[in-house]
Amino acid sequence: MGAPGREQGGKQRGSGPPPRPIEPRFLAVGRVLRPHGVRGELRVEVLTDCPERLSLHRILYLGTEARPYPVEGVRFHRGAALIKLVGCDDRNRAEELRGQLVQVPIEAAVPLEEGEYYHFQIVGVEVVTDQGESLGRVAEVLDTGANDVYVVRGPRGEVLIPAIEEVVRELDLDARRMVVTILPGLLDQ
Repeated sequence: MGAPGREQGGKQRGSGPPPRPIEPRFLAVGRVLRPHGVRGELRVEVLTDCPERLSLHRILYLGTEARPYPVEGVRFHRGAALIKLVGCDDRNRAEELRGQLVQVPIEAAVPLEEGEYYHFQIVGVEVVTDQGESLGRVAEVLDTGANDVYVVRGPRGEVLIPAIEEVVRELDLDARRMVVTILPGLLDQ
């Protein structure tokens, strides 16, 4: 085990693991980009690795209040989902939904394989090097296409950690701790 880390402000943190994040009730699977056509269809940016599952949902939840909308139909066109919701029958109604997150209940989400995690589970995890140096906590997760990148904020400022096996050596969600190996040049950002 490495030396105990310090939180911002120089205060010694407790000996127990950091608090677990509150599990969200819904996961975002898309974002409404704009209306598509004049009959109320929505052009939706897909935010899930399993877009084909969108058509399996009878109800999708939109907005920060997760308002339920029965689904009339889902199809795909040019990398986006075209979603028709019951009651959204014209372009004006579809326009009102622009920018809203499209969500599903977490219990309806695709089960993860071993070693896969939702981004919300990673945010807040303490990151330490295999030499025991605390780098801080994961503040956000960037999806770069090739691999995720963890944005860690701590004593060295902001550090970008690629989510690859050569770097991330251990992730213990129960202890809220990640151990990383620093490759040459990684901290010279």
